[in-house]
Amino acid sequence: MQYGICNLSIVPLRFEPRDPSEMVSQVLYGEYFKVIEKRKKWSKVRLAFDNYEGWIDNKQYLEITEADYKKFDSQDVSIAGDLVEFISCDKDQLMAIPLGASLGALDFFKHRYEGHRISEKLPKERLIETAFLYLNTPYLWGGRTNFGIDCSGLTQMVYKLNGYKLLRDASQQATQGEVLSFIEESEPGDLAFFDNEEGAIIHVGIIMKDNYIIHAHGKVRVDRIDHTGIYNSEKRTHTHKLRVIKRII
Repeated sequence: MQYGICNLSIVPLRFEPRDPSEMVSQVLYGEYFKVIEKRKKWSKVRLAFDNYEGWIDNKQYLEITEADYKKFDSQDVSIAGDLVEFISCDKDQLMAIPLGASLGALDFFKHRYEGHRISEKLPKERLIETAFLYLNTPYLWGGRTNFGIDCSGLTQMVYKLNGYKLLRDASQQATQGEVLSFIEESEPGDLAFFDNEEGAIIHVGIIMKDNYIIHAHGKVRVDRIDHTGIYNSEKRTHTHKLRVIKRII
């Protein structure tokens, strides 16, 4: 088994080993992984954070040892807590890193970071405050940053920034937590999942107080939620059909 770590700010994780392939997610600075298949130009990896798999360009990561992987896996969590911050790297060059980047490998990289760090689990009440850091971020399939994000990327990153792990896709996240029977039972920070006509879960958002929800749909936005689903007041129609509400924490 081989191992690797992302030494760049944001790297695309692709469905197939080629540049034109669909971006299924992104690997952020400091996130590490197992290399489960290596080819001449591409590697299929499994991320340590959420076990998500995809293909990454061999030029866009560094190889590490199994001992390094285990060390990163056992140490306390440290995450960049600013919307955009810089690290100082070789010859005092600067590199921007996004909100939610992992800082556990700074010594390994010999990089310096002086911004805000998050290193503990925060109370559930902080989830909505964190979600608002992404407000108006454009929708990007596979995105995980405030420069572009998808619906499950938003929920995963909001929870990550508060010290909790969610799986990557909406359908995977729907397998976590406790089912709530009615929307009236929900609290701010609970997750609402939505399905398509075939019954497949395709969307997720974070419930707020007073029957509002923050989610990524065109952009990260706030809409109303009711027993039917998400109601878009601008379009005067329901845009998503409610399937289930889950309490993660």
